[in-house]
Amino acid sequence: MLFLPELLLFLGAILAFSLSAVCGGGAGLLLLPLLGSMLPGAQVPATLSVGTLSSSLSRIVAFWRRIRWDVVVWFVPPALPAVWLGARLLSYINPLYLELLMGLFLMANLPLIFRPSAQLDTARPLPKWVLSLIGLAAGFVSGLTGAVGLLFNRFYLRYGMAKEEIVATRAANEVLLHAVKLSLYASFGLLTDRALLLGGLVAGAALLSSWSMKWLLPRLSEGLFRRIGYAAMVVSGLSLFTEASAQVIGQNPVDLDFSPVANGLTTQLQWRNNLFSLEFEYDEGFEFEHSIAFSELPPDKQAMVRRLSKGADHVFLEEVFGVGRHTYEVYTYRRGKLTKFDI
Repeated sequence: MLFLPELLLFLGAILAFSLSAVCGGGAGLLLLPLLGSMLPGAQVPATLSVGTLSSSLSRIVAFWRRIRWDVVVWFVPPALPAVWLGARLLSYINPLYLELLMGLFLMANLPLIFRPSAQLDTARPLPKWVLSLIGLAAGFVSGLTGAVGLLFNRFYLRYGMAKEEIVATRAANEVLLHAVKLSLYASFGLLTDRALLLGGLVAGAALLSSWSMKWLLPRLSEGLFRRIGYAAMVVSGLSLFTEASAQVIGQNPVDLDFSPVANGLTTQLQWRNNLFSLEFEYDEGFEFEHSIAFSELPPDKQAMVRRLSKGADHVFLEEVFGVGRHTYEVYTYRRGKLTKFDI
């Protein structure tokens, strides 16, 4: 018997996967809040992968005859090792910065929403080697962020395929990516009993939505199908950029200060324990300064800093760029007294 949260998840998943079939993705964005309230954060991607894998399999069965295998055979082989590489780099790369770029990329599709339908239907077949590069990029981004559908939706919409071919080919291209991700999540111990139960609900909803698409897609015009796809990319890009920006700022607070000084003006920006400043002095013009570590100094400057900072309680270093000059500033603190050296 389903309780209210599980029932809401099931109904929400039907809606999410039905919309994603038309929009080119985005089911995960709609389901994340629901799953996040029912599972630990680390288990949410694994649960979503159960549903997305089931959705891709069901769409392949439902639209088998419309799959463009000439696209699949060039797209999938380079994507598979790239998935592993993206997942591997999760330990070394913060995906938030990639998500910021993805959000900007998706929002750049805004002008396409307002183009005439005739221009939206323009086909641009690509060389086979370009398909392989797109597959490589799709696999890498999918492994690193867990999201891939909307980012590469423009490729499908501009390749000259009918709407049923887009749904079928996209599912065929992504099914193995989802399977690889699911196996990785399982090896990490993220597929708990609760995650599998909720993943099963999401999978059932995905199956139901795929069969409903067999009835809906023939009733949508090609122009409307593409316009909905571009609109979904823009909305999701705005959502992705806003959410990633908030997380980046939350993790790395930014402090901006603007103030006059005796012989000019200075603006300072502090981010991630680094200090950047832009100064304007009436006699010397503009200067850009940023804090640096001792190891970033040239060897000859390191020797000078060692000599100047001998016995200091604390040392602060800045690299300075001015009009036609490049210098360093050394600030030393000794018994509460600050001394500045230009080197």
